[in-house]
Amino acid sequence: MTIWHAEHGTGEPVVLLHSTAVDSRMWDAQVEALSGRFRVITVDFRGYGRSAFRADGPYSDAGDVARLLAELEVSRAALVGASGAGRVALELAAAGLADRLVLLNPLSTLPPTDDLRAYWAEERRLLKEGDVQGAAELNAHTLLGPEASREAFGRVVEMQRHAFEVQLAADPEPEQAEGEIEPAKIDVPALVVAGAHDLPYFLASARHLAGELPRARLVELEWAGHLPAMERPEEINRLLLDYL
Repeated sequence: MTIWHAEHGTGEPVVLLHSTAVDSRMWDAQVEALSGRFRVITVDFRGYGRSAFRADGPYSDAGDVARLLAELEVSRAALVGASGAGRVALELAAAGLADRLVLLNPLSTLPPTDDLRAYWAEERRLLKEGDVQGAAELNAHTLLGPEASREAFGRVVEMQRHAFEVQLAADPEPEQAEGEIEPAKIDVPALVVAGAHDLPYFLASARHLAGELPRARLVELEWAGHLPAMERPEEINRLLLDYL
């Protein structure tokens, strides 16, 4: 299976990997800003956006992206990963596919904390009760910081609701696997971004990764929640252009 992807612009490749609360449309503003200087590649993971949620056996998002990059004849790229896709980017980097990393409020090897468990439990409760809209709105309220516009809120709800509907309808549900990562062995330049208004777990996770990755720099954004690329897109555009 080939996941959905799109390409914009020419130059050195930059792969934008979306949060698992939304899909590749979270990067719309960044695609516009970056494609004048780079070959920008966006993807939808299985069960998100325009990618179906099915598999013949266990699969991984990192494996899907690696196969796509091979098809596109991209041996190494700058990888930008948000939230859960931060771990995807790290798996790809561990496989030698990254020449640099940008990780926005990433998952890490830290175990879940009480705040994250409580968020996940409330999401599960709403979905078990059939309140897909409520679960989507929970994600938008939890993940977007105070700078987010009403439009951004609506876009997160729409993308998250679509993902829930696609994934809940899958029969059978595909089995997903994760690869092992050792951040201390990922020796590429990395920019790790943390939002002050994010859940405490993700702030701790970003700081942890910045301390473990050998060539990492940590930037903490005092205005940001979990999805800064959608909250202040122009500021994130400048940050990415300066770093990349």
